[in-house]
Amino acid sequence: MLRNAIFMRNIFSSNLQKLSCSCLKQNGYRFLLTQQSESQALQNISEASTKKLNQIENVQPTLTEEEVYRKSLSHLDFFGVADMFTVEDLFNANVHLGHKEGTLCNHMKPYIFGSRLGHLIIDLDQTATMLRDSLNFTAHVAFRGGIILFMSRGIQHQLLIEKTAEKCQEYSHTKPWHTGIFTNSTRTFGCVTRLPDLVIFLNTMYDVTSQHGAVKDAAKMFIATTGIVDTNCDPRLITYPVPGNDDTDSAVKLYCRLYKEAILRGKRKRKELID
Repeated sequence: MLRNAIFMRNIFSSNLQKLSCSCLKQNGYRFLLTQQSESQALQNISEASTKKLNQIENVQPTLTEEEVYRKSLSHLDFFGVADMFTVEDLFNANVHLGHKEGTLCNHMKPYIFGSRLGHLIIDLDQTATMLRDSLNFTAHVAFRGGIILFMSRGIQHQLLIEKTAEKCQEYSHTKPWHTGIFTNSTRTFGCVTRLPDLVIFLNTMYDVTSQHGAVKDAAKMFIATTGIVDTNCDPRLITYPVPGNDDTDSAVKLYCRLYKEAILRGKRKRKELID
């Protein structure tokens, strides 16, 4: 179409002087040369052709919602989460500090860098890679309009987590966990309830020795999960585990900031491309 419009304009310009009284029709434009000067006719034809060219160039293909989702998955980092933090940021937030050696879970051994003075040190290179995967997945869930639930039983971080969920217009649960909230929600709440599409565990432990009950319940209901797993945690039931310190204030604040930003980026993209 673009080549045809350019060719049309060139033909009009070269043959204009040969036409004394004629009627031109091309792409819906009609010019009667007997009622105007040749210079005015040339100007009108040029403007009409330019307008047609601009219309052709500005045509953008309309993508369906499903095509937008498929296109987003073709990018390794569609939301730019890789630039949200560095390994130095993790180190400064004390993400590398684990528990004592005697509390190590065997399934966390691949993520241990070493130990110092009886305390385990987490490999931050692995943490950075797995955290970026977790943030990317979280942004995709938000981009698709999914429900995201922040979860933790750390009383000292209860207010921070609730405020984080509120700022990104999502949900949080920091109270004692009752079996059946996920697995028997209809009976628990007295109505049909939509379960979350993603649960973010800022702490996967219910107390020092036992795992949070929501981890197992989410796995039973095929709910995707991502969570911070310290050296005393079992990462096997977490969809996107992130090795790291789960109880230091600086570390939890960093996690909350990163997950909030990932969710907001996903929602901004949705508003830009879909809504």
